[in-house]
Amino acid sequence: MRIRWVIAAAAALALALLTLPADPWSELHFGEPAISAAGGACPANAKPANLNFTLKDLSTNRDVKLSSLRGKVILLDFWATWCGPCKIEIPWFIEFRDKYAAKGLEVVGVVTEDPDLKKVKPFISTWKMNYTILDGNDRDDVDDAFGPMFGLPVTVVISRDGKICGKHVGLTGKDRFEAEIKSLL
Repeated sequence: MRIRWVIAAAAALALALLTLPADPWSELHFGEPAISAAGGACPANAKPANLNFTLKDLSTNRDVKLSSLRGKVILLDFWATWCGPCKIEIPWFIEFRDKYAAKGLEVVGVVTEDPDLKKVKPFISTWKMNYTILDGNDRDDVDDAFGPMFGLPVTVVISRDGKICGKHVGLTGKDRFEAEIKSLL
């Protein structure tokens, strides 16, 4: 009986660690300070984002080339229907799209680690997700380009010139996302 409690406690701890705002890139940003809450531009040493992918849009069933989004500020969110922290961030992303799309923001959700796509379409409808949702399941090339994906959500903020200006692993604050977006628009 005691071993079960030890295993349950270890599993709970592991789950808790996956949902913490484990965001090493926003603080370290590969040796450079992250975009401050007061704003600021993309760090000088920001790496270019690999946008050479075509993924299926789950709402329209059309192929979307990520490279077609160059020239816009992109909030690229990797998520899953079962992800609790993802569900916290989704309403923020809906709001950001409403508020900043006219200024050049493109919000893109990439569903991953969610192989039963039959669940995804009703989820999109129920949550009233007003932004593009792409299928990133079983796409090691996308994971290699934007990973490592230690957990979900993983959200990447990309500048108009295609540089990764922020990468957030786990739940990140709404104000932090909004400051980064506003600084790049």
